[in-house]
Amino acid sequence: MAPSDLAPWAVRPETSRGRLHPEPGGDARSPWQRDRDRIIHTGAFRRLQYKTQVFVFHEGDYFRTRLTHSIEVAQIARAIARRLRLDEDLAEALALAHDLGHPPFGHAGEEALDSQMRPYGGFDHNAQSLKVVTRLESRYAAFDGLNLTWETLEGLAKHNGPVRRPAGYFAEYDAIHGLDLTTHASAEAQVAAIADDIAYNNHDLDDGIRARLFTMEEVTALPLIGEAWEEARAAHPTMARDREVTETVRRVINRMVQDVIDEAGRRIAALAPRSADDIRAAGQTVVGFSAAMQAANQEIREFLFTRMYRHWRVNRAMQKSKRVSQMLFQLLHGGPQMLPPDWQARAGEAGSTACAQLVCDYIAGMTDRFALEEHKRLTDPNIPG
Repeated sequence: MAPSDLAPWAVRPETSRGRLHPEPGGDARSPWQRDRDRIIHTGAFRRLQYKTQVFVFHEGDYFRTRLTHSIEVAQIARAIARRLRLDEDLAEALALAHDLGHPPFGHAGEEALDSQMRPYGGFDHNAQSLKVVTRLESRYAAFDGLNLTWETLEGLAKHNGPVRRPAGYFAEYDAIHGLDLTTHASAEAQVAAIADDIAYNNHDLDDGIRARLFTMEEVTALPLIGEAWEEARAAHPTMARDREVTETVRRVINRMVQDVIDEAGRRIAALAPRSADDIRAAGQTVVGFSAAMQAANQEIREFLFTRMYRHWRVNRAMQKSKRVSQMLFQLLHGGPQMLPPDWQARAGEAGSTACAQLVCDYIAGMTDRFALEEHKRLTDPNIPG
């Protein structure tokens, strides 16, 4: 969408607050297009291919990974942003970057790292995503990180809402490059956040059915899902059973997307913002579900929590994954001399806070596969280190 077609409350290239390290323009891309391209070319983004959503990578090639999830979120975010006349490129960049800080093994890995890091400030994947793009990626000669625009960093930090009590890396980076953490983020960042919710729940339903954790009939007991299922069957009465899932899920996604567009339109009309800063200062989220859709979405969340995230098969995989992550942390924190040379040189004293933070960064950057292999190398005497 051309800048002239953007809504007055969209983030606009000409009002960007720029980058921490000034850079020349040099090409026809907008600042957000350059940010998106930098994100896609990172090692952290490539590693998402082998990072878990719910299922560990070896459980099946068909299930979603962090990479496929991020791509699906970006597609939904662009669709919503276009309809709301927001900057699609910024919404897409935020969607593609939002999971860069996730450790291996999904939420099991995050819980394990958080428990090990509790004496040192804890672990939060959103703060880790900010750390990845501002410090840990080392691709450029002039600076650490990607030197993304203020607007992209702001959205990455605040896409789930204001950070009222910044701690850890949020506070550390904000002291260097203030991100106005206590206000809401731009409408584009809010679009990325709601697109994440839409993609996550619907695609976990799809994966859960294909993994045979529950049946289509059980899912369609939920009102929103049941209505979409009946609509799909009415439109295609002779379709094969295996197509019912995708036909139903895509209709649910369409309904959710349309609900967000309609609800955001109502909220924006009531607020009458004149700029992106008016959105930030609104004191409330302007891009979100209607009350009815929020209730329906919550039903889906509760169903997935009970029938998928706490399924006995998933529980077994989560517990094994947690033990792997915890043991990796304990071994490397107590023995940083076992880290690869480039990490070992920066580890500091064994057992220290600095060493804990570096070991956490090392583990958080691992894929599921690498974490399992590293665990074997550190614990199995028959495998060379």
